Amino acid sequence: MCSPLNPPPFGGLAARLSLALLVVPFAALGGEQPLGASLEPLLAYAREHNPRISASRFERQAAQEDIKPAGALPDPRFQLELMDFTNAVNPNRSASLLPGEVGTTRYRIIQPIPFWGKRGLRAEVAGAQAEQGRAMERLSQIEVEAGIKTAFARHYQAAGQTRILQKTLALLEALERIVLTRYGVALVPQQDAIQVQAEITGLKLELVEADRLKRNAAAALNAALPRPADAALAEPRKLPEPPRGLSLAQLRDRLAERSPELERERAGAAAAEVQRRLTYRNRFPDLALGLTNNQPYQGVDTWDLMIEMNIPLQQSSRRAQERGSEHRLAAARAKVASAQAQLEGQLGETWAAFESSREKSRLLRSTLLPQAEAGYQAALAGYETGRVNFNTLIEAERQVLRARLSLLDADVDMRIRLAALEQLAGATL
Repeated sequence: MCSPLNPPPFGGLAARLSLALLVVPFAALGGEQPLGASLEPLLAYAREHNPRISASRFERQAAQEDIKPAGALPDPRFQLELMDFTNAVNPNRSASLLPGEVGTTRYRIIQPIPFWGKRGLRAEVAGAQAEQGRAMERLSQIEVEAGIKTAFARHYQAAGQTRILQKTLALLEALERIVLTRYGVALVPQQDAIQVQAEITGLKLELVEADRLKRNAAAALNAALPRPADAALAEPRKLPEPPRGLSLAQLRDRLAERSPELERERAGAAAAEVQRRLTYRNRFPDLALGLTNNQPYQGVDTWDLMIEMNIPLQQSSRRAQERGSEHRLAAARAKVASAQAQLEGQLGETWAAFESSREKSRLLRSTLLPQAEAGYQAALAGYETGRVNFNTLIEAERQVLRARLSLLDADVDMRIRLAALEQLAGATL
């Protein structure tokens, strides 16, 4: 007999297997889940790893750092002047290039000073350019996020098509068993059995194509993140809910206030305006202050103070620069108006498509799909009692399949249009 201290080998094996079965699920739960099941983790991953977002952030930071040096004073200049380095006035000494060993050594420091207001205007130009960089950063992030939302919706669509086709295939295989049973007792012609098998084969071919589209959608989503094309992706569980109570007027207001494209063009116009003012300020001369220490050989040191300024004589050149700045400002303002008109046109088109997809989805979900499913159930019951032929039953099944796929397409198209609206409006809706 086996004592309690020495259990039989089988009991020990069973205990170990039971422990393994308990441990494995918890280990699986503790492991890192692949991306793809929901949208937000994908967006968070892209914000951290997408190189386009990183590049625009670095460019914005670089433009921000340019503001301070743009408004700073120029660096002072240092001059060393060796007067009478041949020592002509000191015939007992030979020529020299050493300070203090020549007739007079001059040490001079010169500080350029731009005319009043120029430094501030240069800083304003750099600040407006930094605003452009900030708008470009927002635009890059919004465009990347819109691409991910679109790719996520396409991945959901491809996975949904596969599920719908698999469900329909299971339905047809169950129908095949009914047809073969009835054919076996001579209740239906052989044509019914051949037709249902042909439908099954055609559906399997559609599943092959759906699997290809699913792999393509997964590769596109990984590329938008970015990750390797074959990186593991979980199947998306659901699409984000569309906003309720949204109107075109609200979207137009958001576009005018928050569109990063408009912000970029407006910042460009602001930079052109400040640059125009700076160009007119260039009519006035810049100054330079100099301080010189004179050290004659075996003499008394003296100090000189110097004021220098440039003489703005090239008036024709300056007038041309001023006219050019006016033209650039007019062009920048025209770009703002053009961008706003173009964006509002895109907004109107996208809104119309969004509303159309939303209405189509509502009709398919509430009316057509229930009608198609009820029609199929009626046709199936009629076929089993011999009151409906097989062609009617197959057509009813096809209507259900088309309705389900159309509903999926409408839901996906609505989310893609929503991503485009968010890109135009510059914010999540």
